[in-house]
Amino acid sequence: MVALSVILFPPLLIAFLLVMERVEEPLRRPASPREVSEFLSTATPGEVDTLASSGIRRALFRWRRRRGKRGTTTNPPMV
Repeated sequence: MVALSVILFPPLLIAFLLVMERVEEPLRRPASPREVSEFLSTATPGEVDTLASSGIRRALFRWRRRRGKRGTTTNPPMV
């Protein structure tokens, strides 16, 4: 049992680290100042409530999703 643990632990640890890297990648990308100012000028009351309760990332996610449904793609993000 110990030998099996010694053999399986490193590959499982590496797999976990790779999964966590994919999870953290979107969190490392900051929102641009232009995007934040556009959010603040066009946000709905529900999105402002989300900003107050959950933070800017979740509020921007809701805002981007609403903007995507509307079909407007003015000012695409500069990368």
